[in-house]
Amino acid sequence: MENSPVIALFLVLGIIILTARVGGSLARRFDQPRVLGELVVGVLLGPTLLDLLHTSVFGIEAAHLEETVFELAELGVLLLMFKVGLDVHLSELAKVGKVALLAGVLGAVVPVAFALPLALAFGYSWETGLFAGVTLAATSVSISAQVLLELGVLQTKEGNALLATALIDDVVAILLVSLTIAITGSQASVAPGDLVLIVVRMAAYIGIAFAIAWFLLPRAITWVHHHPEASQSYGVPAFALILALVFGWSAEYFGGIATITGAFIAGVGLSRAREAIKRPIDMVISSIAYAFLVPIFFVSVGLHVDLSQFPLAALPFAALLLLIAVISKLIGCGGGAKLGGFTNLESLRLGVCMISRGEVGLIIASLGVSSGVLSPQEPVFATLFLVILLSTVLTPPLVRRVFQERQPAVTEGV
Repeated sequence: MENSPVIALFLVLGIIILTARVGGSLARRFDQPRVLGELVVGVLLGPTLLDLLHTSVFGIEAAHLEETVFELAELGVLLLMFKVGLDVHLSELAKVGKVALLAGVLGAVVPVAFALPLALAFGYSWETGLFAGVTLAATSVSISAQVLLELGVLQTKEGNALLATALIDDVVAILLVSLTIAITGSQASVAPGDLVLIVVRMAAYIGIAFAIAWFLLPRAITWVHHHPEASQSYGVPAFALILALVFGWSAEYFGGIATITGAFIAGVGLSRAREAIKRPIDMVISSIAYAFLVPIFFVSVGLHVDLSQFPLAALPFAALLLLIAVISKLIGCGGGAKLGGFTNLESLRLGVCMISRGEVGLIIASLGVSSGVLSPQEPVFATLFLVILLSTVLTPPLVRRVFQERQPAVTEGV
């Protein structure tokens, strides 16, 4: 048993959860969201400093550990977005539909328009520059959603707009990825007609999934609730967990979109159930997610990146690309929100909430490598990882800053 990969996994997970709790507590001590401390801990545990998953202590089991930890992280973000969906109401999201459409589309297109000429100015090919812009078009809503949950302002106008905008942004970003791979002529290219099918596929899935979640899930969970053994065997939370997993799988398999989108839709559907039914779901899912899986997810963002090998010659490009990553979301999402009827402050808040690229940006960057558009040896690839990480780390304190006027009122109400 001494070489068992499971034994090594136990120790690694214990270290990750312990350091995540410590990092989160230190962040709160400095009046910052817990997620910021967890992200920094991930950088320190990763190849940048300690390289926890590849130390000699674990030897040949390194590949297994890395794969398992990242799979648990994906499960963590899925449950996080399911919990976010459970706490919102579609009727509130519909009120910000115009804002979400404008902010989602502009928030995905503007980063591409800004990043492409910058890459060309630094001597990169237009294919590389285009994919860099597409990578920055993505948004990791889970980071900002977690901060808004901590601040108690997720169920506000801006919070609802964030969730609705993220859905639009997700669809547009995936479309841009497919389009970019097609026009760059890589081995993974697709025909123009297939792009239309991709759009139809995503739209059809979202429509059908929302319809099923809206009409069927509340009835299904109510039926489980009235089952004689449900209250003694965690039947209702177990069924809710099954729905989150199945909807997450179906989003990728049938819709070709992120799994977290499917889990979010499942949560929205169950949010229509009676409070007596939702309460045990919320308690169980929150315990599993926040005590175990969500800290692993936030730490894993830092575990992806090796800043110790970052080429210094690429620092000017990285600094300007980070600036574009921030400004493009403020202009795109914030400008779209303003056009949709939000005030200046509300538009600024939405733009700031959309800055984080997180795991979504990492996935798209990795897709660039697998499709042949980017090479891991290129400085632009390391630059994208650094910008994704920094945008993710910068977002929590910026979100807290722009919402600080609301915090006293929220605190008094608790």
